[in-house]
Amino acid sequence: MPSARRDNVIEVRGLTKRFGDKTVVDNVDLQVGRGEIVGFLGPNGSGKTTTIRLICGLLRPDEGEGTALGFDIRSQSAEIKARTGYMTQRFSFYEDLTIRENLDFVARLYDLRPRRRVVDETLARLGLTDRRNQLAGTLSGGWKQRLALAACVMHQPELLLLDEPTAGVDPKARREFWDEIHALADEGLTVLVSTHYMDEAERCHRIVYIAYGTVVARGSVAEVVAGSGLKTWIVHGDGSGRLMKELRGLPSVEQVAPFGTDIHVVGEDAAALESCVGAIAKERGLKAEPGETSLEDVFIRLMTDAQARER
Repeated sequence: MPSARRDNVIEVRGLTKRFGDKTVVDNVDLQVGRGEIVGFLGPNGSGKTTTIRLICGLLRPDEGEGTALGFDIRSQSAEIKARTGYMTQRFSFYEDLTIRENLDFVARLYDLRPRRRVVDETLARLGLTDRRNQLAGTLSGGWKQRLALAACVMHQPELLLLDEPTAGVDPKARREFWDEIHALADEGLTVLVSTHYMDEAERCHRIVYIAYGTVVARGSVAEVVAGSGLKTWIVHGDGSGRLMKELRGLPSVEQVAPFGTDIHVVGEDAAALESCVGAIAKERGLKAEPGETSLEDVFIRLMTDAQARER
């Protein structure tokens, strides 16, 4: 990783947040370097959004301490919020205003000057100039997302928080969105993103998996996959439910999933997996071979383990 990212923008320890008797965030430690893109993964209700809000000063932790952008998260939340862009999952701009009018409104809130030039530059940066007079309510999901991102970065924040930003957006718009996020990170912007999409997580420099308020895995995608210890075999040519049911009954098998006419079989004991899957494939005259364990496979394993611990 480039040396520019060694300067930690976020450094928090022991973050804990309770709502009544429920502990939503439980003793979370996190360090994020300048220009890093870090993905938060986890099931619904796992504490991802609450952790992000604690870091940027929107919520006050019950326990723990730390800094964001060099400011104390407890006593200097106003300074953090002023230097942070926060993009929520729900589109939250005025649908009866044009793109330009929405951005002009945001520029007034931040008292950005000269306002017209700032708005023009933001429109150009996000490819919105040709649509500047279009009503926000008539935009597709991808263009609404681009407008929301423009509003979040026009005051040139040092930290960008994205809460499931591409839900309901088509693949082309998602790719263009992530191209822009990486371009901003190359300029030094630090990004925390909460997502359920595995392909989006794979675009992050590092990922942090949270379950029931606790960090259970962290690192690059390759590190998290390798650390899971999971192995994958692929059976080609018969994606039938009958074969899947038989594979699920094997003691060495943890997960079975169809991919077209192929079946992906996942487990931890490599030798046992090879033996039993190979035997069944041979019986049916099918081809079986080792495959790559995916981040989704690891996600399912972590979620299953966390649910078992919670019970």
